[in-house]
Amino acid sequence: MRIAVASGKGGTGKTTVALALAEVLGPRGRLLDCDVEEPNCHLFLDSVPVRSEAVEVPVPEFDPERCIGCGACARSCNFHAIAALGKRMLFFPELCHSCGGCGLACKAGAVTERMHGIGRLEYRAAAGIELVTGVMNVGHPMAVPVIRRLKERTLSDRIDVLDCPPGTACPMVAAVRGADFVLLVTEPTVFGLHDLELACDTLEKLRLRSGVVINRADDNCGGVEQFCRARGIPVLMRIPFSRRIAEGYSSGKRLTECAPELRKELEALSALICEGELVER
Repeated sequence: MRIAVASGKGGTGKTTVALALAEVLGPRGRLLDCDVEEPNCHLFLDSVPVRSEAVEVPVPEFDPERCIGCGACARSCNFHAIAALGKRMLFFPELCHSCGGCGLACKAGAVTERMHGIGRLEYRAAAGIELVTGVMNVGHPMAVPVIRRLKERTLSDRIDVLDCPPGTACPMVAAVRGADFVLLVTEPTVFGLHDLELACDTLEKLRLRSGVVINRADDNCGGVEQFCRARGIPVLMRIPFSRRIAEGYSSGKRLTECAPELRKELEALSALICEGELVER
């Protein structure tokens, strides 16, 4: 089972909730940090990677001896990753989508493929949490291939908790696609509500089931709750606005360490999602 933890904006508490869910699931669960541009789940676990795995994608390689200078490879590239200057090809790997179209377009057989590193996967285990982190290489602009490779490491006999990238752009969509349930983390602010609406619209188009966790909940949650009722989305948990939680989190403590009294609510939340009996709390 895949539980994606997402949000319309950054800073709402996705990582807080994802770590807490993975912790209460124990050996039944596993955490995948899909925010590959800025992964941070590992900062809350006192551990080092026990294993690392390179993430590579195929990119074209040009043989000047076979090239006839027709420019078919450059014309076939919708992403402008190739510029043809006679028989000299300029290739921009950061624009390449590894579609293989240039190789198919080349009738002279001058285009082959080589593997190009774009990131890595790191494996850790600590505090009862098994963590797999996707890390994109600095300077590489496309997170989706790293996220896809990370999701290929999900296990059918485990409950995988995916800490997704913020927003509603391609990385978020790639992370939530195929999830059994999406837990949207929001905050009771104008910005939080606006971006929650965008996230809900995205999940509706993807036809994914979802529920909401309100982080930093206080007496101003009415707008978020009213929106959720209107859209038929259950509010499954409220994490209180607490200085104790904020101070603990800023010092690297997980939610279950900052507020152990919330553990039973988190266990109930995981049971609701895993058993498919979603009701508003």
